[in-house]
Amino acid sequence: MIVYLIKLLVIDERLSNALEIRVKVLGTDHPSTATSYNNIGDVYHGKCDYENALVEYRQALEIRVKVLGPDHPDTATSYNNIGDVYNAKCDYENALVEYRQALEIRVKVLGPDHPDTATSYNNIGDVYYAKGEYENALVEYRKALGIQLKVLGHDHPDTATSYNNIGMVYNAKGDYEDALVEYCKCLEIQLKVLGADHPDTAESYNNIGGVHVAKGDYENALV
Repeated sequence: MIVYLIKLLVIDERLSNALEIRVKVLGTDHPSTATSYNNIGDVYHGKCDYENALVEYRQALEIRVKVLGPDHPDTATSYNNIGDVYNAKCDYENALVEYRQALEIRVKVLGPDHPDTATSYNNIGDVYYAKGEYENALVEYRKALGIQLKVLGHDHPDTATSYNNIGMVYNAKGDYEDALVEYCKCLEIQLKVLGADHPDTAESYNNIGGVHVAKGDYENALV
């Protein structure tokens, strides 16, 4: 953890230098300057320094709206990043506001069948899941899955993630049979595209074992 934080501090210094140069050479209102603010926000977010992350992300957003316009993929990314911070802070209502703003732009600019649009639905689903609004979470996760199946195909890590998310909701609802179905779909894809020795694959085995434990089926939990 200490090594990770030291790396973040080094990155932070380099990004700050890049920002200083870009402001001096390109000016404040330039897409690359916005990118620098965004990148610094990423570092603060990684350090769990959420207030500073919000400051940087909002600075990036302000520039992007001014220079690129409100209906631009990078503007949507800024709204999404701000939503991520609010979500991490458990400020779910504000997270939903930002995620929906990102979704609106993505649907308009990228179209309803785009991986980034699917990501927005997934993020909104995450918020509903965290709030315990499981039916709303299922709606959003299924929207994400539908897009991913159409655009990315069945055998893709993002598709696997959506199956996992749906399984997670069923598990939280105590609907263990449906949870197993979804977790097993996720595992099947991960074994195929990520391999047996991947952390995500291990997580799926763990999730399936957890469902068996919840069912009192301890023999299958050990398999």
